[in-house]
Amino acid sequence: MHMFPNLIGLLGVFITLIAYCLLQLGKIDSTDFSYSISNALGSVMIMYSLFYAWNIAAFLMEVSWLSISLYGGYKAYRLCKKV
Repeated sequence: MHMFPNLIGLLGVFITLIAYCLLQLGKIDSTDFSYSISNALGSVMIMYSLFYAWNIAAFLMEVSWLSISLYGGYKAYRLCKKV
């Protein structure tokens, strides 16, 4: 029953870690829209899995991560429109 949510959560972790790895390797910039969107998507997927195995601390961390990522995505989008 919990296998599908776990797979979604693991995929979210993978997406978030790949984005962070690419940032550290200098392949993407922290102001890139793709970085913020990858983090936001990963957070949503992890939060989905947390509804099946509740953990308030992890959920609050993901809500914060999502909020910051959405703000970063908004800033990146605005920068693209100005160019």
